[in-house]
Amino acid sequence: MKPLISALLLALVAVPAMAGDITDTSFVKTHGPHPFNVRDLVMMQRVSDPQLSPDGRYAAFGVRSTDYAANKGINAVYVLDLSGNGSQPVKVVDKGGSALWSADGHSLYFVAPAKGVAQLWRVDLGGKGGLDLAKHAAPVQVSHAPLDINGYKLSPDGKQVLLSYEVFTDCATLACTQQRVEARSKDKASGTLYTKLFVRHWDTWANGRRNQLFVAGFDDKGQLPVEPTLLSRGIDGDVPSKPFGDESEFGFAPDGKTVYFDARIAGTTEPWSTNFDVYSVPVDGSAAPRNLTADNKAWDAYPVASPDGKTLYYLAMKTPGFEADRFAIMALNLATGAKREVDPKWDRSPGGLSISADGKTLYATADDEGQHPLFAIDPANGEVTRLSGDGTVDGYSLVGDKLLLSRDDLKHPADLYLAKANGSDLKQVTHFNAEDLKNAKVGDFEFFNFKGWNNETVQGYVVKPVGYQPGKTYPVAFIIHGGPQGAMTNGWSYRWNPQTYAGQGFAVVTVNFHGSTGYGQAFTDAISGDWGGKPLEDLKLGWKAALDKYSFLDGNRACALGASYGGFMTYWIAGVWNQPWKCLVDHDGVFDTRAMYYDTEELWFEEKENGGTQYEHPENYEKFNPINHVKDWRVPMLVVHSGDDFRIPITQGLGAFTAMQRRGIPSQFLTFPDENHWVLKPHNSVQWHDAVNAWLKQWTAVDTSKTATN
Repeated sequence: MKPLISALLLALVAVPAMAGDITDTSFVKTHGPHPFNVRDLVMMQRVSDPQLSPDGRYAAFGVRSTDYAANKGINAVYVLDLSGNGSQPVKVVDKGGSALWSADGHSLYFVAPAKGVAQLWRVDLGGKGGLDLAKHAAPVQVSHAPLDINGYKLSPDGKQVLLSYEVFTDCATLACTQQRVEARSKDKASGTLYTKLFVRHWDTWANGRRNQLFVAGFDDKGQLPVEPTLLSRGIDGDVPSKPFGDESEFGFAPDGKTVYFDARIAGTTEPWSTNFDVYSVPVDGSAAPRNLTADNKAWDAYPVASPDGKTLYYLAMKTPGFEADRFAIMALNLATGAKREVDPKWDRSPGGLSISADGKTLYATADDEGQHPLFAIDPANGEVTRLSGDGTVDGYSLVGDKLLLSRDDLKHPADLYLAKANGSDLKQVTHFNAEDLKNAKVGDFEFFNFKGWNNETVQGYVVKPVGYQPGKTYPVAFIIHGGPQGAMTNGWSYRWNPQTYAGQGFAVVTVNFHGSTGYGQAFTDAISGDWGGKPLEDLKLGWKAALDKYSFLDGNRACALGASYGGFMTYWIAGVWNQPWKCLVDHDGVFDTRAMYYDTEELWFEEKENGGTQYEHPENYEKFNPINHVKDWRVPMLVVHSGDDFRIPITQGLGAFTAMQRRGIPSQFLTFPDENHWVLKPHNSVQWHDAVNAWLKQWTAVDTSKTATN
């Protein structure tokens, strides 16, 4: 259930009681100085995926803009000359993404549609003496397969490419899969017969296809064959994993002769297993994949080979069936098979790895006490060095002594920053959204610590409303994060951004309760089996600490909001801690923990968090079941649940709304039939924010003449 860590979403309900009244999603962008709002948010350009050229002179990166009329995002690829001549980013691909440099640094590969199918393309940027970005050649399509590319990675010499396609594993060709898909679309019978789980996963119904890994070589014209070579032969699993796997799950050995990837064998246990393993396979597909980590029944993933090809680094958990266990960095001696943990003293859980050209430094990001910085790890002794300051590093690229970062924080969306490999001399090199941010004013923020459950230190933060004036008090949005093994960090979000509330005149308070990431594994583990215990105690004590510390918070005009696990907690506090709140907003939350076990898809999460299956341990599922406290509900609630949310299905939200209506408590229900656990479409996002802000204002609109004492 790790996707829920990032599911820090609110959905919203408009003030009118009837669904038919919720129709105004008109877009009027504010000009001139104004408080930040959702219209600013959805129209921002989103910078991501930094890639340094082989010589380190150029940066390629993606930028997503919003076509609001078409209700979608548009991805483009830009290149920036970093040589210090004051150059500006140049758009080299109008529609496409996932750009990678060719081995010689003269071209970029990227993914874009051709006749409705995602294909691999190449754009040539110039020759010797520097790239001519203003006069680059027209993009050339290099793949011609009948199926969408899910992901790709170039070989070190640039002569081959790994490709992921979703196929029927009993098909010998990609064309066979396409023919079956077309035949099914023409079948007038619409039923599907399932014999095992997953029946559906995240937001997609199972169709019998698996992501599989292929390899193909470029011919002398730079073209790929229509039918590549299958490498993941015999793997009953997805490469990369569904629903959020990516290219960090597979890669080449330095000599290009071997490919490494991770996969979970599905069989009949996929919904309750986290047993991913790392495999090796010859690049020519002459042998079946070989499992390198069969001894560990927990999660092994994200392989990265050392430059000399002798060591394979990867991440590994130690607890089977647990997705929020600490990822340790492991080193596998490929000659002897010996394994060792590189970083046993580092009590953080890093993300995917990369390695320096000399093999002496590993790089990874990790949550760390409210921040998400980049770290350098010495693979010889496990020594860890933090390379970036406050904020969130979303992506990075390293060439020689140059480090390119995509970085954001609570007041700024992502831009690119250039530094030395040791993190020094950091400077910003792109300034997307700068003009908009001059006009769209955001609130200042501050982290604070307090004594939480068991007198242990817990962290939270407060965001001041835009236009804050000393001596005045302000209504409060008390945000409860999801996961539950997640955190509200110093980062910019397009799904749950505290600045959208600050711009509406609300102060924001959030608490990284026991169960949050970035504070050590014991702190993260503390929530399992205790969803309504320690975290609730932290929330209570954090709320009190914030009120005591920040006199501008009006505790009599506060609403609590939460999504996913935060939605569970919102339903839970509706029955057991509803005294402080004027209103509640619940997005895609768990209302009935008993039904949730049978309704959700990833059963490993439920079984780990509740100590086993529901039928073997029903008492564990009832211990913190919000449905058992409906009789004590009293606070007006806005319930939001989307139709394509298969993680926490819509019946959970419908049940809660039914309870509110039957009790006669002011309540509303909003559903987006075309959204999953997240609300992503631009028009839906605007409607979501407009309506939830209206709900907050409705229930906190009381006498505003009261002033603080200091």
